[in-house]
Amino acid sequence: MNNSYGTLFSITTFGESHGPAIGVIIDGCPAGLDVDEQFIQAELNRRKPGQSKITTQRQEEDAFKILSGVFEGKTTGTPIAIVIENQDQRSKDYSHIAEKFRPSHADFTYEAKYGYRDYRGGGRSSARETAARVAAGAIAKLFLKQAGVEVYAFVSQVGDIKAPHYTTLNLSQTEDNIVRCPDPATAEKMIDLIDQVRLERDTIGGLVTCVIKNTPVGLGEPVFDKLHAELGKAMLSINAVKGFEYGSGFAGITLRGSQHNDEFYAEAGRVRTKTNFSGGVQGGISNGEDIYFNVAFKPVATIMQDQPSVDKHGNETTVSGKGRHDPCVVPRAVPIVEAMAALVLADFMLRANAAKKFNT
Repeated sequence: MNNSYGTLFSITTFGESHGPAIGVIIDGCPAGLDVDEQFIQAELNRRKPGQSKITTQRQEEDAFKILSGVFEGKTTGTPIAIVIENQDQRSKDYSHIAEKFRPSHADFTYEAKYGYRDYRGGGRSSARETAARVAAGAIAKLFLKQAGVEVYAFVSQVGDIKAPHYTTLNLSQTEDNIVRCPDPATAEKMIDLIDQVRLERDTIGGLVTCVIKNTPVGLGEPVFDKLHAELGKAMLSINAVKGFEYGSGFAGITLRGSQHNDEFYAEAGRVRTKTNFSGGVQGGISNGEDIYFNVAFKPVATIMQDQPSVDKHGNETTVSGKGRHDPCVVPRAVPIVEAMAALVLADFMLRANAAKKFNT
């Protein structure tokens, strides 16, 4: 099982949903970076459960401890170990599915692959693991901040309710409401829909849009490690993600080349593009414009309804929805998307420096 991501700025996460703790090892972070622990906690608070009526009511403080790699508030260049203790597990909520396969979960595939699985909350397949990614992403954000790179994500769609295009929104308002949509009118409709779905003991999916500003030109590697390819891999590694598109995405197929091409022009000694259908990436390498992409999240698979299924012996059975789960995952997914985007950019920043021509 591969639990690591990244080339130079890399992470390895560990732990299970109902184990003693989860955590992450961050390797490759340069020495001398100021570590703002309040910022890291604030990022974790954006992801933690129990934060509103439209999220799971599991209560986790997600307080973290840095075990290594930081001395007197600065990174030392050695591996950074962060641990987050689990405090509100209710493993008994899952005893009824010890031998049953929940529809659209990882139960069957984990059982088939390993011959044994931790059924408590999904074990390693649980989205609880993403708290470790958010902690690591906070370190990556602090690293990117030195270069002026900013990462913003927000909820742009829930069900069929869509927010306006990001260029018309004030992204600083994303945290002003519990659904994390920076358009107040749209946010209210989204909240009402999620609450309605929750009362119906069902779930619903949505879209998270991410915008990366002030990206240096030249991030990304030719052929197999294209910047957008790595962003796609990072996003698709997040639980419940079903799709990724950047720039014009699938809508671009309706345009002709004469409409879709981003024309270049010079501005204050800098090469710019008049439009940005490329989404800030051309030839797999950043061109300095905003990088923007959409991440589609499916309806949460655990629903508070009975569903037909089979058990590990092939017998027909019924799975009853129990436990505490999100009716819609996208509000809490916003910081996860930001974290993974920051990890990709931090890694490529270091790789870009390593690829520069050596002057003797």
